[in-house]
Amino acid sequence: MPRRKVGHSEPVVHGEPGTAFSLKNLADHLGLAPATVSLVLNASPVANTISAETRRLIFSAARKFNYRPNFFARCLRTRRSFTIGVLVSEVSEGYNATVLNGIEDHLLQEGYFYFVAGHRFQPDLIDEYSQLFLHRSVDGLIVVSTPWSRSLNIPVVTVSCHHDVAGVTSIVLDHHRAAELALKHLVNLGHRRIAFIKGQSFVPDTRVRWEAIVEVARRMGLPIRPELVGQIEKNSPSPELGYTVTKALLASEQRFTAIFAFNDISAMGAIRALHESRLRVPQDVSVIGFDDIESAAYQNPGLTTVRQPLREMGRLAAETVLQLVSQPVGETTGRRDEIVIRPGLVKRGTTFAASRG
Repeated sequence: MPRRKVGHSEPVVHGEPGTAFSLKNLADHLGLAPATVSLVLNASPVANTISAETRRLIFSAARKFNYRPNFFARCLRTRRSFTIGVLVSEVSEGYNATVLNGIEDHLLQEGYFYFVAGHRFQPDLIDEYSQLFLHRSVDGLIVVSTPWSRSLNIPVVTVSCHHDVAGVTSIVLDHHRAAELALKHLVNLGHRRIAFIKGQSFVPDTRVRWEAIVEVARRMGLPIRPELVGQIEKNSPSPELGYTVTKALLASEQRFTAIFAFNDISAMGAIRALHESRLRVPQDVSVIGFDDIESAAYQNPGLTTVRQPLREMGRLAAETVLQLVSQPVGETTGRRDEIVIRPGLVKRGTTFAASRG
């Protein structure tokens, strides 16, 4: 088959009628070595050493002839499946969805496919799905807000799981800093009687976050009154859970001027309960959430909240697991790496100076 130099306007060379356009056909058409074309189309790290113009011509020709790299050949050659497993409690608005967006951002950019499984905090499903991912030959696993105690023979990166497992990299928020930001903000506004909405006992962040709140409050001399602490019980991502806890706090007739909610979703439910009791937010009761999910800014008023950069945490998890996948087998065995993320405070319209009344 004749060759030509890249950029020359010679007639297009096609394969035999009725046959698929092969890598060799494409390379001959471009006047390049098949290895060069393969490196570019398979997004090899060394492809960046090839000129941008040559890469552009390769992709343009591949589109023109509808050429697709042989995925299975790539898997055999690299001994990878180019898939990642992602284990979450459920796919719902808020925390998990935002972390998943960040994971997806990076995996799509790197040409990886991914499977998502939701376990609803059922231990048997956590075990079953972990094994299912292994049977599907995923290259690595990302575990989000899940009780985790397993060592697998593939790279594992966890987000907000709070474990001590050999060979697993964990990404966690600095919850002490988060507690400081929220409580100092409320105290500076004059709030001393603060109600708290704790997360479900089976959510990994709940214990760590509450211990941080208790420690920071103790250092600040801020009393935490047991009668002003409510806990979410049900396994649901609905604002109704924060609504129910707040209704119970109001029914106790214990006075409070602010609520620090476990997450933004429960804070939204709390605000609904306060409004139904004819209490104004923030003039009568201030409310502060946690996470800074996308809809927090679009509440009326906008929700003041502790921001953990969920999308960035997801992207970092995906980036980290792919880095581990590319390392030699056994190199990460026994390592316990922890990446600590700093939170921020987003002040919006649901916090205000404490009412003297």
